[in-house]
Amino acid sequence: MGINAILAFLIYVLINAFTPGPGNILALNTMSNYGCEKGKILFFGIFAGYYCVQALCAFFIYGLDQVLHPVMYVLKYVGAVYITLLAAHVAFSKPSDKTEENKPSFWYGFILQFVNIKIFLFGITALTGYVVPYYTSLGMLLLFEMIIATIGSIATITWIFFGGVFQKSYIRYFRVVNLFLSLILLECAYELAFK
Repeated sequence: MGINAILAFLIYVLINAFTPGPGNILALNTMSNYGCEKGKILFFGIFAGYYCVQALCAFFIYGLDQVLHPVMYVLKYVGAVYITLLAAHVAFSKPSDKTEENKPSFWYGFILQFVNIKIFLFGITALTGYVVPYYTSLGMLLLFEMIIATIGSIATITWIFFGGVFQKSYIRYFRVVNLFLSLILLECAYELAFK
């Protein structure tokens, strides 16, 4: 794999990892609402889910197309419904909405990644477009997917950081911010289900 292919791969991964998606928006919203200490369990769930999903993408590309293709089709719609529910949750959450029911959890962040079709498509596209022309062994596919998951986790940490930086402003303008974030999530759900 030449330097040009590596650079193209990294640019693609960076752009996809840092753009808004369900995991990044949930991380930002959780940081703004709960802070780092209370939200960290959810963040760890997001990261763990990211690595698991990217490993699944490597197995998918390696040869499980016949098994996973129908599952991916169903996940597309399950993901759209889940993202729509997440958008509603973000739209109606308040900075003081810290009930036990809304408490961040590892499993909430982890499961989000399994219905987050953006990262499935991201991992599969990155491998098929940039890696498979050079490497096809399972080990290399897994290596590149772990690179993707690491960059994606760094991107989510960036969104968490900005959630902390803007926390005071968020508390003042939470309705506008939540509405904006919800609209982005609804656009993600629409693109997922109808494109």
